[in-house]
Amino acid sequence: MSNVLPLPTLLSQALVAYTIEFDNEFEHRMPHRTTNYSSKFESLNSPWLVSLAMYENCMRYVGEWGVTVRELERLARTPTTLVPMQRWGYIVVKPDPADKRPKPPSRDWLIRAKPAGRRAQEIWQPLFGEIEKRWRERFGSNEIDKLPNALVALISQFNLELPDCMPILGYALFSKGPEKNPQSPSNPETLAQLPLSALLSKASLAFAIEFESESNLSLAMCANFLRVIDATGVRTRDVPRLSGAATELSKNSLGLLAKQGYIVIESDATAKGTKIARLTAKGKDAQEAYRQRVVMIEEGWQQRFGKDTIRKLRDSLERLVGEPTAEKSPLFRGLEPHPDGWRAQVAKPEMLPHYPLVTHRGGYPDGS
Repeated sequence: MSNVLPLPTLLSQALVAYTIEFDNEFEHRMPHRTTNYSSKFESLNSPWLVSLAMYENCMRYVGEWGVTVRELERLARTPTTLVPMQRWGYIVVKPDPADKRPKPPSRDWLIRAKPAGRRAQEIWQPLFGEIEKRWRERFGSNEIDKLPNALVALISQFNLELPDCMPILGYALFSKGPEKNPQSPSNPETLAQLPLSALLSKASLAFAIEFESESNLSLAMCANFLRVIDATGVRTRDVPRLSGAATELSKNSLGLLAKQGYIVIESDATAKGTKIARLTAKGKDAQEAYRQRVVMIEEGWQQRFGKDTIRKLRDSLERLVGEPTAEKSPLFRGLEPHPDGWRAQVAKPEMLPHYPLVTHRGGYPDGS
């Protein structure tokens, strides 16, 4: 069983690969600006580059006449980063001119798309169909039909009102689940209309919510960072490569694990100026608990949602993911960035995250 990937890892690999391919195409077409990497479109009037999650939790719902903050949260079913989205040039948030109250509460303020935001919407919207078409050509229509069918069969049994994207991770990388009471199961016909990224997100988040309900560590922290460390020690500079996570997020996460006593970070006696991270006894216990818990939850899902449902989902994901490395996973075939993209100017990933790392820094699935 040691070579069998956990179900949340399979879901994550597919979702992260889909998102990176989606983001690469958006970046190539959308005038934008970044901090460290220039764009052929770059100008002071261009918006900051963001990832798919920022469309799904915000821009998707900002129509021609705008939407209130309260209504956006209801529609998206997850909070968004409104202040950064304003600063990044996509929206403006102001009191509704039609609201005659002297000081309307901020939740009743109106969100409107700026010209750059409307341009971004025009580019984002057709990309779902384009990426699905690419995946059909790459993996075969039969395979790409099986995966959403398997996901719908599972998600339609959830009594959770889940968003159509991964929520922005909170402190210690915990996932934010729905605040409302359990809802009736989702309509399979409605779910079938959603893009593959939304279905993968819903299944991933549901797994994380169950995992984190009885864990002191988040699934994102365990799957990406605790997983790659051992009792002998791993060079801290290797953790981004081993986890697939961005360097800054890796550094911050290791610091938090050390603060909580799961690892120690110390000098490498064999290489001057190099730090290593190694598990403490507490960390070993937590790592083993993570491994056991993901297996236990998947077995529980088999009992609750049907062994055949989980088997079909796992089989479909395993064919797409293969072995989760750049050399062997079929998913990496679609991750070659455009020459003008920022990912073309950094080291190519050797691994994709074992749980999506969507943060407030723009929603990228690897925490970039």
